[in-house]
Amino acid sequence: MTAPHATDFTWFDQRYPVLGEAYCLTHVQAVTGEELLPRFDALTGREVTGLNAVVAAWETFDDGEDAEAEELFDLDEDRLLVAVTELDGWALAIEPYGYLGSLPEVISRLTEGTRLVSHFRNANAVDHFNWWERAACRLQFEPLFADQRHGDDADAPGIPELLTACGFRLDGERGALHTEAAFALAERLTDVRLTPERLEAATFRLGYARRP
Repeated sequence: MTAPHATDFTWFDQRYPVLGEAYCLTHVQAVTGEELLPRFDALTGREVTGLNAVVAAWETFDDGEDAEAEELFDLDEDRLLVAVTELDGWALAIEPYGYLGSLPEVISRLTEGTRLVSHFRNANAVDHFNWWERAACRLQFEPLFADQRHGDDADAPGIPELLTACGFRLDGERGALHTEAAFALAERLTDVRLTPERLEAATFRLGYARRP
């Protein structure tokens, strides 16, 4: 398996245009999806198959037409949809137009006793990448500004080379594929390869997380 690069993930925006506008993907090691949802402070909902079905469920939820959500809680409550599955020893949480996996106060719960890698962007192109272990931040930066990093390993040997190999620009210029580079870096840190085929074959458990 070749090492991933930003150019390997141009399919994400093309295949899932809603998520291409705004998403948060969170990998948490050695927990199940069922164990991860409570860490999001989420009520557990139904199962769906495939990421397209997750997006469809979010659209129904966003329109206020989700019958299951109406049964689980008062729709006046401010909640976000989180879908979880399991791949290669990691739980994967996907939030269409969400951001919980990018918040330090949520990450501290998600990463308790384990490792986390997450990346996020919103409709205004604000983005974040996080790599945490046991509530300690190893690396945090905005993919659009990968030359400005924080965390215990922000300037560790090999980190600049790793980021460059994924497709990030570290010379102050803004790379066109910085979001795709975040996918490449997440794969290198987790060894979880995301492809359209894997995402459409996966079974996702929907959850409804309380907005902080």
